[in-house]
Amino acid sequence: MPDSPTVGRRERKKAATRQAIADAALELFLKQGFEQVSVRDIAERADVSTTTLFAHFPSKEALVFDRDEDIEAELVAAVRERPSGQGVVEALRAHALKSWVSIASDPRLHRFTALVDQTPALSKHAERMWMRHAATLGTVIAEELGRETDDLACSALARFVLQIPTLAKGRHDPRAAVETVFDLLIHGWQSQHDSRGAITGSYKG
Repeated sequence: MPDSPTVGRRERKKAATRQAIADAALELFLKQGFEQVSVRDIAERADVSTTTLFAHFPSKEALVFDRDEDIEAELVAAVRERPSGQGVVEALRAHALKSWVSIASDPRLHRFTALVDQTPALSKHAERMWMRHAATLGTVIAEELGRETDDLACSALARFVLQIPTLAKGRHDPRAAVETVFDLLIHGWQSQHDSRGAITGSYKG
């Protein structure tokens, strides 16, 4: 198509502007706090108008979670586009190792987490986002397995998987932490014994 290069440049410019706005917002939020920074402050730092800012982000909270839609799309793709013969859990393991381990090792993660935890509006936004991702992932898993969209096991699996980044966060070896949790998902909880030799728990899933 004759106009494809132009469309491509336009989309790249749009993506670059969006990223610049998100980067400016996070920089200001981490330095000054979420409540202390205005939308106008962010627009000025990113060298855009407030109209342009809101064209990319519907709310101030959304500026902090600029990869919201991308994260959900990647989860869906990990399940739907997995290689032939690969199970759903293994596909999600591969996705986690590729995408989440690097995030867990990011030195800015502690400051980002503190920002969200200490700001009620961001905590609520993060919870709503998490619930939406879990619902979407649960539905996709159910569809791939030929089950009802509200299948309890699929919903539980989705929620468990989405907790893994939190479990891996702050660990000395995030990759090993991710592997350990997925091994538990795939192989089940093995019988454990306390110091007296009594079984403390047993589950096979």
